[in-house]
Amino acid sequence: MTTTDTTPRLRADARRNRDRIISAAQAVFTERGTEVPMEEVARSAGVGVGTLYRRFPDRDSLIRAVAQDAFATVLEDTRATIEQEPDAWTALSQIMHRGLALRTVVRLTVLSSRARALINADPNTEAVNKQFLQLVGDLVRRAQADGKLRDDISTGDIAVLSGLALQGMQALPEELRSLAPARYIAVLLDGLRAENSRPLPGRPIEADEVVIRTPEIEL
Repeated sequence: MTTTDTTPRLRADARRNRDRIISAAQAVFTERGTEVPMEEVARSAGVGVGTLYRRFPDRDSLIRAVAQDAFATVLEDTRATIEQEPDAWTALSQIMHRGLALRTVVRLTVLSSRARALINADPNTEAVNKQFLQLVGDLVRRAQADGKLRDDISTGDIAVLSGLALQGMQALPEELRSLAPARYIAVLLDGLRAENSRPLPGRPIEADEVVIRTPEIEL
């Protein structure tokens, strides 16, 4: 009698289902809010409700997974950009543009106080924030040493500016949200160039002074 080990295939199927559920939840949650019936998320993912609940036993676990997936994407893209782009200023510019994947998280927290509380309380949020700021901090120092980034800017400034841009875009009408990000990040980058030497008021904000929490935003 011949037996066939189906475990790898089952694991692959489970992974695909999980990815489909997270992708569907991201789309549904960001469009309609996190209180959408779980049956609709399952339907959008093309899986049964039982499959959804096996992967995510409750709504909170699914919300956290959507946020964690967005954070993981940002970290993965950041590391890949640093590896592929030797010029620190160019890498920093690309990361600020690509970091717009965090719009998913910002949109969730705009639509749902429940999501905001879950994401802020998740230890993964703080861990990702720390890793991201360390990567960006190295780029900031290198770009300044190259004479391309103004000297009166620090890593915390970059984090705050990026966060302000992301939050502000959520208040725009839906049809403008796809146009605004690249436009306004480009404006921010122009202001960060070393040739813009007019002194800034105050002092640079350091990374360890920044505690990123998703805020309440009025739409």
